[in-house]
Amino acid sequence: MKRRLALAVAGLTTITLVAPPASSMAAPTTPTATPGTTSPPPDTAFQKVTLNDRPGEPMDLAVLPDGRVLHVTRAGVVWLHNPDTGRNTIAATLDVYQHDEEGLQNVAVDPNFGRRGNNWVYLYYSPPMDTPVDDPSTPDVNEGDAPAWGSEEELAPFEGVIRLSRFRLVKDTLDLRSEQRIIDVPVDRGICCHVGGDIVFDAKGNLYLSTGDDTNPFESGGYAPIDERPGRNPAYDAQRTSANTNDLRGKILRIKVGADGRYTIPKGNLFKPGTRDTRPEIYLMGLRNPFRIELDRKTNDLYVADYSPDAGQPDPLRGPAGHGKWFVARKAGNHGWPYCITPQLPYRDYDFAAEESGAEFDCSAPVNESPNNTGLRKLPATQQPDVWYSYDLSSEFPELGTGGIGPMAGPAYRFDRATTRGRNPVAWPAYYDGKPLFYEWTRDYVKAFQLDRRGKLDGIEPVLPSVVFDNPMDLEFGPDGALYVLEYGDGFFSENPEAQVARIDFIGRDGNRSPIPAVSASQTAGLAPLTVEFSSEGTTDPDGDRLRYEWYLDDDDRVDSRSANPTFTYRENGSYDATLKVTDRKGRSASASVRVVVGNAVPVVELVAPVEGQPFAFGDTIQYEVRVTDDQAVDCARVSVTYILGHDDHGHPQTTANGCTGSILTTVPSGHDPETDNLSAVFVASYTDPGDDGLPPLTGTDQVVLVPGV
Repeated sequence: MKRRLALAVAGLTTITLVAPPASSMAAPTTPTATPGTTSPPPDTAFQKVTLNDRPGEPMDLAVLPDGRVLHVTRAGVVWLHNPDTGRNTIAATLDVYQHDEEGLQNVAVDPNFGRRGNNWVYLYYSPPMDTPVDDPSTPDVNEGDAPAWGSEEELAPFEGVIRLSRFRLVKDTLDLRSEQRIIDVPVDRGICCHVGGDIVFDAKGNLYLSTGDDTNPFESGGYAPIDERPGRNPAYDAQRTSANTNDLRGKILRIKVGADGRYTIPKGNLFKPGTRDTRPEIYLMGLRNPFRIELDRKTNDLYVADYSPDAGQPDPLRGPAGHGKWFVARKAGNHGWPYCITPQLPYRDYDFAAEESGAEFDCSAPVNESPNNTGLRKLPATQQPDVWYSYDLSSEFPELGTGGIGPMAGPAYRFDRATTRGRNPVAWPAYYDGKPLFYEWTRDYVKAFQLDRRGKLDGIEPVLPSVVFDNPMDLEFGPDGALYVLEYGDGFFSENPEAQVARIDFIGRDGNRSPIPAVSASQTAGLAPLTVEFSSEGTTDPDGDRLRYEWYLDDDDRVDSRSANPTFTYRENGSYDATLKVTDRKGRSASASVRVVVGNAVPVVELVAPVEGQPFAFGDTIQYEVRVTDDQAVDCARVSVTYILGHDDHGHPQTTANGCTGSILTTVPSGHDPETDNLSAVFVASYTDPGDDGLPPLTGTDQVVLVPGV
């Protein structure tokens, strides 16, 4: 595992793709692409350009009609990239609740943005409310963890919501005072996992919101979490959410938002308004964590990816192994969770008190008999996915390979000849027209799914196999026809060195490539007045073009210098992203930046204990100690330590404790073998200084990974 570093100064870079042409499966016999474009362009016909390589813990992105790019972090920051200047600025910072997976989940742009004064941006986030959090003065007790067992009164403080709201984007700032609250999705806080949270719109302006099952999967042997024992925290029973017709979790909701933020129910949802024990917002149910959904507005096809628990092997007494799946939804329906993966892959009923298995669930007519169910008993039949796969090579879909399971539904590209005109066309070619993309978070690839004239899957092929997609979190085609990529990088619940926002341009029409900027500074921290010498040494253009330099050195969009190596004096305290934009003779540009902090220093965070590689056994209580070095007085109450159950390249946060010292009980992962399943215990420490006297608050982090063993 890589050791995470404290947040530090870094420069943006661009990556020019010079790989040899990639092999590909044969084109289908009935392509949707225009004639003469039946084979994919080589990877060398594309270029990946980094837009922001300090994106925080990136969660989701959205491209505005004018080419600006929004992305959000789980900690509540909304970033904006301006292609005119190359600058990355903070559009807003929300105060969010962050235990386990919660925080700021998603951002979306209104489909009518920019028309008739419409400037709505949608966010799906966890408001803090009055949910208990850990008290650093009691290092041996974590008040922020919900009890695994308890009465209704003991569990009530952890009842929370994840909120879908919209805000007005005024120039480059999101006006938080303009919030229109649309819908609250109930959640059980203080316990992991699955909050979902993707937003898309169809051609009629209907909004689709995906939600997770909000259920703990770690004490169910890797199979269906349907624990109905009296006194058990209901968060261990997915029947109360995904299989509950009267609950908004484990669903895809479909609503029409009005001018005042209130919504109505469009026709065609799963249950008609007024149907007893149902919620009319539900379009799809029986989902576990549909983290990424997309919609093709030309066909109104909804693409959904979802996945099951982590059982490595099927168990005849419990059910199938873990599976990922992808499907096209053209009508409302039930997709089986937690009773079935597909109509042919049912789980068995299981009595957690007696530890006895019952009969297989009937996927054609599932019945929800859980005491935690508040909806209908008889449920719609389980729908068949278009794609399903497990860890090993799939006989049905061998093109998906082997490895972990993290399916993500990507967008379908729509070729528009108008976007290829003009001075700098970057739009993808017609070959990809109508092909929905599928990307795998754990396997680091992107595939194109070919659909035939009936809309059925007709082929799978790699997309840019030589390009690095490092834990891709989101893919979106912009109005310019380029593919925008959000990458999480290798690591857990923090800003990873590989994380970035990037754009992948098609350069096969004119062969002109964007410049590759480099930027450095003589010093990156100090007291005002601070004089800094900047350098563009290392900046190149792959085509040998002469370059134009524009430096944005302070907090505005005015060019401060056009010299290749300027000197600038900062006279006020603050944190500045000094940005260099370079443009070639044909107008292609790219930017790089270096952070200069005046009057404040980034805290240096060190996990003194535990240490990297320390052996442990799941169920151990781990004592932790965090050392923070800062130029301001250190407040231990601002230190947080998150314990994450690591599994392969992904992880699930289990708890967060506060304080410079304390203890955390590691979760026992039921159904996983620490010797064969590549499990670990990951501890991430974070400290944000107060940023007093006009100084910006700055954050430092550290991470260690503990290895199961003696």
